[in-house]
Formats: sequence, structure tokens, C-alpha cells
Amino acid sequence: MGSRLVEQLGAHHVAGATATALADQIRALILDGRLTVGERLPSERSLALELRRSRSTITRAYGLLEADGYVSRVHGGSTRVTLPHAHAAPGTDAEDGAIDLSIASMDSTPGLYDATVRSLPRLAALRGTSGYSLRGLPELRDAVAQRFTERGAPTSADEIIITSGALNAVNLILAAIGRRGERALVEQPTFPHALEALHRHGYRPVPTPVDVDGWDTRHLTETLLSTRPHMAYLIPDFHNPTGATLGDEDRARVTATARNVGTHLIVDETTTELDIDRGWAPAPMAASGPNVITVGSMSKIAWGGMRIGWIRAERPLIARLLAVRPSFELGTALLEQCIAVELLSDMSALTAHVRDRLREGRAAVEAGVTAIPGFVVPRTPGGLSAWVDIGSPSSTALSLAARERGLILPPGPRFTTGGVLERRLRIPITLPPERTAEAMGRLSQAWQDVRGGTASRAEELRHAAVI
Repeated sequence: MGSRLVEQLGAHHVAGATATALADQIRALILDGRLTVGERLPSERSLALELRRSRSTITRAYGLLEADGYVSRVHGGSTRVTLPHAHAAPGTDAEDGAIDLSIASMDSTPGLYDATVRSLPRLAALRGTSGYSLRGLPELRDAVAQRFTERGAPTSADEIIITSGALNAVNLILAAIGRRGERALVEQPTFPHALEALHRHGYRPVPTPVDVDGWDTRHLTETLLSTRPHMAYLIPDFHNPTGATLGDEDRARVTATARNVGTHLIVDETTTELDIDRGWAPAPMAASGPNVITVGSMSKIAWGGMRIGWIRAERPLIARLLAVRPSFELGTALLEQCIAVELLSDMSALTAHVRDRLREGRAAVEAGVTAIPGFVVPRTPGGLSAWVDIGSPSSTALSLAARERGLILPPGPRFTTGGVLERRLRIPITLPPERTAEAMGRLSQAWQDVRGGTASRAEELRHAAVI
């Protein structure tokens, strides 16, 4: 099995690359989080063998990274990822006006303050309890279950656990039923932090393609049948980052196939309520079979600062999750749960706010991106972002150039396994229009730098990671 570095690089992308270009590619992996601080990189000899390059080329590349502060090397020992300790270059620090497009999230709903005030008597009534909430407040579990039922998946409160966000929910599931060394089917592209969670729990990812036009359902089901993965992680509604939605018939087919081969389906519904003008609403995948484990959260419909999520699963699995949970946390904060009860009591107001904000953000992104020659914005009926085709495999180079323009923009490969999809960028539609317009102006300038060959090289990027 090859190293994780080469998997992230994509060996075909660095074939014939100079030492400087190879160092740039590794630096890009560090800058957007695909390689983590402290991670051990392959030795010079083993990396040279994997990439079929001379050892002197690898030595030179590692030397450039070390000089810039991106790796530390011990003679005769290991090479590990680090970050530069100097101050950030002008224009790249958030306080100096950088625009961060790595986070696709809106500011809080206008009703958050009033919901917080209304929640205080509920919180006060809990002062006589221990304050720990392993399963979650009954009222909140009722509200979440009711929403599933309204959408077509009859659910009771004892099939719900409240968590500290959707990613926390995924990690709890993996801690309870994960198996190191097993395969996990993942969409390509997908949510990067879910990939990281699967990797941390020892899974081997098996990708299946998704694009703005949707899934290759035949590939997905045939992959399930041929590889029989222990786990599959899917985002069927307003897929992050493509914005696609899986149809009802395909949902039933995928669920049935996974059930037949014994695959646990983790279905991420974090983006489900982010409808702008899709025009139809599929039933939850949870309605299709007992092997579906659904996670969701309040972060995209209310505010990212509200760390409230949930898991919907069959009762035996709920019991297993509750048995494991105390090993790393004792429940979810009560104040946030009380606020969530109030917010979920008026979903129509929440979704109306989301729809208006996303429509404005989409229009601003479309206006800015279509002004850049060669860029194509797909139809985006909802979700967090536009999955933009930039017309050439230059996403990583553009991401690096954008940092020099004060724009933090993860490249397409950040959302993949194997360093692919260099023609793509995920651009959030969640920022206010005026902020988006400024971001698109910087993106256009960065693209001119890339196309004109003036994008900064390694020597000029040494402080770009400290943001």
C-alpha cells in the first residue's frame, strides 16, 4: 500500500515535476489541511521509489519545505509536517482583511436572539438536575423526531440522540461500530472532515463519483456489491460540494443494495434544509431501511456557533451509542439544546431566512464567476456552494495564488481522495453579497496571476499558512 502523501498528491499529477514544483504541491496539501501538523512523511528513499523519481529530487523538495518551515527533519530519522512560526505575510491574516472561503456557513438567523431569550425559563427549570444530557432533552428529541416524521420517515424520540454537531455525531458512530482496516465507500468529492474522521478510525476509502448532475448510481451500487464495504458515507440532499440531490428511486436502490451486503449507511443531512428553488422534496433515506443511520445539525440553518446535532437510528444502535458516548463526552450543552427547541418550533421562519440568504449569495457568486473567462457555474438549486469548473487542472495553483490576494480558497482536491478534481473549486454561496463581490474580484486577480505565470513560487509563500 502506498503512502498517504502520494495518495493525496496523486502520483500522476507530480509525474515529471521539478523539486520546486513537488515542494509546492506538498505545501498546498499542508496549507489546506490535507496533511496535518505532526504527520510523518515518507522517507526520501521510499518517496523516490513511489514517485519513480531520483532521490536527489526528493531531497531537494524536502529541503525547500524545511527552509520555509513546512517540515522538520531529523538526520537519519523522520520528516514531519510543521508550520512556519513567523508572522503572516501582509494581506493573509484575517485581521488584515482576508476573506475565508474555506468555511461555507452563514451568520446567525435573525430569530436566534429571541429564541435564546425564550429558552431561558426552560434552562432555569433544569437547574435542579445534574446538567448532564447523555441522550438529549426530551423536548428536543421530540422536535427532531417530528421533523423526520413530517418529511416522510416516521420517527420516535427514542430513536434520536442529540449530539454536539453533525461531525461529533459521525465520530460517535465510528467510535461505536467502526472497524479499523475495513473499507468505507465515500462520494468523490465529499465533505473533507468526514474523510478525515474515517481515516482516523482506520478505514480505507473507496470512492464513487458525484458531479453537479448527480450520482453514477450504477457505479455506486456495483461498488457496494463488489467491495462490500463495512460503512458508506453519503450526502444525498444538496450534496457538499456539488449541490446535487439523489432521487427517490435511487435512494431506495442504494439503501436496498447496502442492506443486502451488510453495509452501514451514514447519511449526512446537514444540508437537507438548504433549499432555494429545487422544486421537489425527496423522502429521507431513513424511510428506506433500518440500515440507515442519519446525522444532522442546526449549524447551517441557524448558526455554526450552535453546536447542536443529532443521530437517528434503530433503537439497538441507539443503546450502543449511549454505552460508548461517556468514554469521550457526557452530553450536549443544555443552553444550546433549549435554544434549538425554540428554533425548531418555527421551521418555516428558519427555512425562509435560509432561502433568501442563499438566493442572494448564489446570485453574487454567479455574477462574479461568470465574469472570469473560462469559468463555468453550474445550476445550484440549494446547498452551501457552487462547484465551479475552472476550465483547466489548475485548482491548487489558483488556491496558492489566491492566498497572495488575501483569499483563502481550498482547491478541488481538498474534497477528494487521491488528489483528483483539479478542474474544480468549491465557492460558498453563504456570504453577504458585498463580501462575495469582493472575494470574486480577488479570485479574478488570482486567476490572472496563474494564467499570466506571475503566481508566487515557493520562496514567496513561506508564511502563507499562518492565518
